[in-house]
Amino acid sequence: MRRLIWAAAMLPALALGAAACGSGGSNSGPAPATASPPAASAPAPGSQAPSQPSATGTLVVVHDSKLGRILTDSQGRTLYLFEKDSPTMSACDGACAVAWPPLTTTGTPQPGPGVSAADLGTITRADHRTEVTYHGHPLYYYVGDHNPGDTNGEGSTAFGAGWYVLDPSGNKIDND
Repeated sequence: MRRLIWAAAMLPALALGAAACGSGGSNSGPAPATASPPAASAPAPGSQAPSQPSATGTLVVVHDSKLGRILTDSQGRTLYLFEKDSPTMSACDGACAVAWPPLTTTGTPQPGPGVSAADLGTITRADHRTEVTYHGHPLYYYVGDHNPGDTNGEGSTAFGAGWYVLDPSGNKIDND
């Protein structure tokens, strides 16, 4: 009986010791390589990296571009609207959200200079993440934009509707 009690008492200690020897401890070697999205400097689909959330929320700003003044994130990455969306629901998920990662946040979105606080909002996506909206449009990045200020997604009709850059009033810039 004493052996049984001793074994029962040692089992949790042995389990903890085995867990400590697992893969969460020290960095004794290089981290395994992971696949990169098509654009190395573009945001990784499904990650929080594109939106750069902070304790106070994602910052949306206005930048000058070849299309005029446009909405971007705080790092100058262009934001797009998808004409298939409604003000309360994104129509872009699955493969669409891989090519057009949503701008998500963990806090309240914050307006930068030139951005209307009244036009900033959020919706809850089907995957339960919080997506930033502006003037009733859910906002997205495009993986084909490699550098801040790129607008390579402008005018695309991928996934059944138009993709457009937004001006500071929240309207699409139609460069056709």
